[in-house]
Amino acid sequence: WLGGDHSITLPLLQAYKTWLGRPLAVVHFDAHCDTWADHFGEPSGHGTWVYEAIQQGLVIPECFTQIGIRSAGERAAREYVRDQGGLIYTARDLRGLESPQQLAPVLGGIRSRLAEHGHPPVYLSLDIDCLDPAFAPGTGTPEPGGMTSNQVLSLLEELADLPFVGMDCVEVAPSYDHAELTSNAAANFVWTYLCGRIANDPEA
Repeated sequence: WLGGDHSITLPLLQAYKTWLGRPLAVVHFDAHCDTWADHFGEPSGHGTWVYEAIQQGLVIPECFTQIGIRSAGERAAREYVRDQGGLIYTARDLRGLESPQQLAPVLGGIRSRLAEHGHPPVYLSLDIDCLDPAFAPGTGTPEPGGMTSNQVLSLLEELADLPFVGMDCVEVAPSYDHAELTSNAAANFVWTYLCGRIANDPEA
């Protein structure tokens, strides 16, 4: 699923929960926690979908992993996923880690949570602003100190065998882009995810 802003993820999770009849695990790449109880006075928006998904029982909180978080925020929002039992790997945690070997603790943490909960279906939500603005200037809320393209690709490639059922890539803003850096990164991430689905489909 190609966004748009991150508000598209909540109705997608609602649809997947109805279709599968069970809550999902989520791997969430983002600079922002998206766990606010309201969006500047509105009840729902691109900064509330994680909070709403957990509150609505659409996801397994202990199998919710956030990667690349670095925006400022009050503790209740910033640590919400961890307080519900999930995992948060901030951009600071990931500094200097690019190879699969260096990222092994992150990969192992995600896999162990899924194993503990019977390997539930996994949804991937990738906000392009997880990347540092050097790699993705074309987004609405860029945050310095972000992930590299290599980090995201390493994680996507190494997690390709998870039981993914869907993916979205959101928050690409071409009007803010330079030399199509952002759209190229987004297209490459989606392509990598799709290649992983094919490679791990025994009927492909």
